Amino acid sequence: MSRTFFGTDGIRGTVGTAPITADFMLRLGHAVGRVLRRRAPKATVLIGKDTRVSGYMIESALEAGFASAGVDVLLTGPLPTPGVAYLTRALRVDLGVVISASHNPFGDNGVKFFSASGEKLPDQWEMDVEAALAEPAQWVDSAALGKARRLDDAAGRYLEFCKSTFSQELSLKGLKIVVDGAHGAAYHVAPSVFHELGAEVITIGCEPNGFNINDKVGATAPQALVEAVVQHGADYGVALDGDADRLQMVDVSGRCYDGDELLYAVVADRLARGQAVPGVVGTLMTNMAVEQALHGRGVPLVRAKVGDRYILEELLARGWQLGGENSGHLLVLDRHTTGDGIVSALQVLQAIRRTGQTLPALLDGVHLFPQVMINVRLAVRSDWQQNATLVAEKARVERELGNDGRVLIRASGTEPVLRVMVETRERALAQALANRLAEAARAS
Repeated sequence: MSRTFFGTDGIRGTVGTAPITADFMLRLGHAVGRVLRRRAPKATVLIGKDTRVSGYMIESALEAGFASAGVDVLLTGPLPTPGVAYLTRALRVDLGVVISASHNPFGDNGVKFFSASGEKLPDQWEMDVEAALAEPAQWVDSAALGKARRLDDAAGRYLEFCKSTFSQELSLKGLKIVVDGAHGAAYHVAPSVFHELGAEVITIGCEPNGFNINDKVGATAPQALVEAVVQHGADYGVALDGDADRLQMVDVSGRCYDGDELLYAVVADRLARGQAVPGVVGTLMTNMAVEQALHGRGVPLVRAKVGDRYILEELLARGWQLGGENSGHLLVLDRHTTGDGIVSALQVLQAIRRTGQTLPALLDGVHLFPQVMINVRLAVRSDWQQNATLVAEKARVERELGNDGRVLIRASGTEPVLRVMVETRERALAQALANRLAEAARAS
């Protein structure tokens, strides 16, 4: 059975267009509740959300759906995705639910789920939910309906957890840090975390109004952070995305560091402290320069499919701790069960404070290969491999690159675009080859 509704990161789309409608969310809550009660007859779920105005509608519909299946609900209000994962585990509830479209604009929204252990759920669980969605509703009677209540101290609990992942022997005193919350779910948590650890904090992107999430701020638009760091003479800048599971950082010079570089900095710090790093999991997008630098230090890199859930699956299968992707999703499994932008930033800052080195010094010798990516709009769920022109052009480009670069073509799991990427040592060549592939992709 193929998945109809679930993509690489839950269910996501444009609000008001199926499946991101109130009636579907009611059905989804009911279906998930029924699947959940097969193993936990008296189940409780935790629902958090980001700051999109549509979150109110989806939250209410899901709450009704869960109640109709006999499942109790805890509501956190705005809370980062990793905060929901943490509280799901800490409160011993049966399922965590996040209402968010992550880095997408406010007109999109979606739903994703965490297991009782705070981890992404496997594909089979999603298959079970899709099967339940195809079945008639089975409403419980009045005596068995679920109940809902608000968890008033959710943000405070998560804030303390974030601080606990930073070494008690260190502090951020003396550092000036700009925190960009993307007008998203971490707007009220992230600044306090860095402030309470001793930093002087300047905020941008921390005034959500329901419509401005990810709008020219945050990890997907780091220029705002670059400008703020330079303007205020800050030591570092931290940019999160709308649900705060993604991270970009900026140093005093205004240089922006992506997830590949930040992951390498965390690995380098652990190696410097004599800790074993048996391997690292990246994705198909991980930069070749980082792979080569890790290999030079005796650390193998394994590539998973794009998406932090696939990185997590690979890490768990191998018993490793560290993984991530260049978009800024980092996994540090001895600190958290899922990607967490705040916790990841603290791991990088911890390395800086512990070694006394700057971020560029921690990355000495790592020079990223240019990666040129072009997004080509395509019909939803169309198969690019049926485009004979593109398949033939891809083969020609790969022959031209030989061992000096890579080509990656993949359909996005979160939006109807085809991502065409070329990576090689010369940016001009990468751009030219990517342009050729994009033109071929448009020829259908």
